[in-house]
Amino acid sequence: MQLGQTETSKTMASERREIDIFFTPHPENIGEASHLGLLGRLATTSAIFEPFSNAVKPREIRSCLVKLLDLIAELERQATREKRRLTPAQLPQLWILTPTASPAILADFGVTVDLENWMSGVYFLPKGLKSAIIVIHQLPPTPETLWLRILGKGKVQKQALQELYQLPADNPTRETTLELLYNLRAMLEARQNLAPEERELIMELSPLYLQRLQTVKQEGIQQGVQQGIQQGQRSLLESMLQVKFGAVDAELAEIIEGLIQVPPLEQAQLIWQLSREELLARFSGDL
Repeated sequence: MQLGQTETSKTMASERREIDIFFTPHPENIGEASHLGLLGRLATTSAIFEPFSNAVKPREIRSCLVKLLDLIAELERQATREKRRLTPAQLPQLWILTPTASPAILADFGVTVDLENWMSGVYFLPKGLKSAIIVIHQLPPTPETLWLRILGKGKVQKQALQELYQLPADNPTRETTLELLYNLRAMLEARQNLAPEERELIMELSPLYLQRLQTVKQEGIQQGVQQGIQQGQRSLLESMLQVKFGAVDAELAEIIEGLIQVPPLEQAQLIWQLSREELLARFSGDL
């Protein structure tokens, strides 16, 4: 009876894999990362960051582990060529960032928690794998986790965005993060066939951008620049209406002036929550 087929020296067809983010810290600047809270702590050592916009799947976790192990093998080969030895502390740590993760998936990968040294939502795979899964929606809603909760979804992300904009203007990371988020908003807006969560993210980012325009305006800008800001507000509202309704016809264009008079944080809420007919009924009388 033949139990099966045996192959020797089997060749593996390896596909090209790209690491999302490979971070190597500058030792002299590690102390400056403390204002980033949990994210700053993750960035104190060489690390791979693999963020997911939706709940991570088992095959995606396995793919991340393969990337890590391939990189470690490459670093070890390089160390051998240079006749030096790598310590475990010099090997990169994998951080998988996911909005949610089912208990079954976490159990399948044998994760553990370390609540004495880490917070809830951080799950470690067996020590030899140098990997962890961070479930963003399980992180405590504190300033320490803000920079990771921005990567969440729905209510978690919405709350984080509000906290971000309420930070003091002199916060060293606030403006840089806002710029990145504004750029993300522009990139999403240029895409076709947006997913529902992408449409909602545009709506959440738009009032933050409008508030920024209002702040610049209130600081006293020359008349010509003020007109440019007002035009920017109109363009932004047009894009929000287009995201919601697919196109901006003459009727929708006529209510933009009325929408401009509404506080920025309410504009996106109104466009997102009201139907076309409700918007027209509410603002047509303002003309």
